[in-house]
Amino acid sequence: MIDAFEDPGTPDSRGGWRYLAWLVARQWPRCLAGAVLASTWMVLLAATPYLMARAVDHGLEPGDMGALAGWTGALVGVGAVNAWLGMLRHRTMTLVRMDANFRTVKVVVGHATRLGAALRGQVGAGEVVTIGVGDVQTISTSLTAVGPGVGAVVAYAAVGGLMLSVSTRLALVVLIGVPVLGVLLGPLMGRLQGRETEYRDGQAVLTARIGDLAGGLRVLNGLGGKGLVADAFRRDSERLRERGYRVGAVTSWIQALGVGLPVLFLALVTWLGARLAAEGRISVGELVSVYGYVVALGWPVAFLIEMGHQLSRGVVAARRVVAFLRLEPEPDTGTRDAPAEPSVLYDPASGVRVLPGRLTALAGSRPTDAAEVVDRLGRYTPSEATWGDVPLSDIPLPQVRARILVAEAEADLFAGPLRDVVGDQDTPPPRGAGNCATSHDSPAPAGRHTGAVSDAHLTQAIHAAAAEDIIRTLPDGLDSQVAAQASDLSGGQRQRVRLTRALLAAPEVLLAVEPTSALDAHTEATVAARLRDAREGRTTVVASTSPLVLDRADTVVYLVDGKAAATGAHRELLTTEPGYRALVARDEEAVR
Repeated sequence: MIDAFEDPGTPDSRGGWRYLAWLVARQWPRCLAGAVLASTWMVLLAATPYLMARAVDHGLEPGDMGALAGWTGALVGVGAVNAWLGMLRHRTMTLVRMDANFRTVKVVVGHATRLGAALRGQVGAGEVVTIGVGDVQTISTSLTAVGPGVGAVVAYAAVGGLMLSVSTRLALVVLIGVPVLGVLLGPLMGRLQGRETEYRDGQAVLTARIGDLAGGLRVLNGLGGKGLVADAFRRDSERLRERGYRVGAVTSWIQALGVGLPVLFLALVTWLGARLAAEGRISVGELVSVYGYVVALGWPVAFLIEMGHQLSRGVVAARRVVAFLRLEPEPDTGTRDAPAEPSVLYDPASGVRVLPGRLTALAGSRPTDAAEVVDRLGRYTPSEATWGDVPLSDIPLPQVRARILVAEAEADLFAGPLRDVVGDQDTPPPRGAGNCATSHDSPAPAGRHTGAVSDAHLTQAIHAAAAEDIIRTLPDGLDSQVAAQASDLSGGQRQRVRLTRALLAAPEVLLAVEPTSALDAHTEATVAARLRDAREGRTTVVASTSPLVLDRADTVVYLVDGKAAATGAHRELLTTEPGYRALVARDEEAVR
């Protein structure tokens, strides 16, 4: 089975069938072993009636107790070996499924990481979640075809051969019967793929709506829009339920025909065998063997039908994965080096100019104005922004990411010890070498490095973010386990953990969006003062409308409709800009 740190390989993304074939090829020795074990297991199931017929014809009927004991012993021995082979087959196929599951997860997560900031613009969160929750399991289950599926084909041919030794007529019925079943069930398999695709599309939409609803529930309550969204969610749920019924209807027909038709087919074989025995064309032992062969055929026929069903669903899921793997990250055509020295960041779209080595605050009349400026300066959206005299788009993205860190207000926090969540490193990161990964650039936490940090630098970052009380309240301090998204911490605590992580990265340029919005006034004042000291001499941009933060900034840029309307010190703008004064004072009537 694939190791957690093993390279999963380069998937074949040319189609759903090719992706499934690639999963088999990546573990072909195990798949081959599963096919051999399954084939041997099913053939030995068919050998049981053969041995029973010999015990009847050569031992029981002539009264030869020695022959009867010998054939009976062989029958018991074959049964014991087959039980052992059945366990090996099941174990091998479980490993095949688990490998396919984990390999697909690694491939999808790795590609999501490579897409970075382009992920949100190309695919919804609901689609990614549905792939991880449903498609991965469906794909791995479909690989049953390489074990019992292959074994069913081999066993079917073997039973046909054994029947040929009894009666040509019976052998022809057996050999022709299953292809007829395939012809009858084939159209239903194709219809199932179409229904399954429709259901999957609706499932992705509904999952995305659940995420949006959960994430914005507080805002919706405040605006009175929860009922509208709930109604839309209810309608989507009803449509998805109807699609689920259609999938279930096709599946029920497949399962009903898959059970009913083989029974009729096997009944026909049994009836023909009884007629031949009554006519004296076959012996009593051969009649027993025919009945045994009919029973033994139940396994391969059931597996063949199940294989078709699982492959129909698996190829639909594989197509979804392949469609995701075909998404391409935004092209990086940068060929010019970033400025060697700290330089001015300039955003022509807003007119914002960020001087190096200073603390600059962005205060927007709309909450999104400052965040959009930060996205352009951090090169998360296409723009004409420049760094020094070099357009940001002309600088290779790794250079930008190595020196500019965008710290989002809702950046992801992963489960684990708090020390790992904020970024454990042995040595302090060099000045300007901070990682800029954020929640919309990569699943990796912002500010994480390949080494681990000294306790002194970790303590400094915690102090600068005023997060000491968080460490004190946790049972094991920095070694305490934190839940995913730090859901076991308060909003203010999560915000300070994110700020600690960003400060620990020590980037040359830090662009922070609302880093103190969830803090009380006393803590916010403490963080504002310590942030200025911690970032002294380095470029820092903070998007905020808090007067406690703005008063600590060297320069405040007042944004109106996304444009820089005024620039100056906080106290100066309070005197000269009525709109700014109203914004900072939270005077909503004046702002309107």
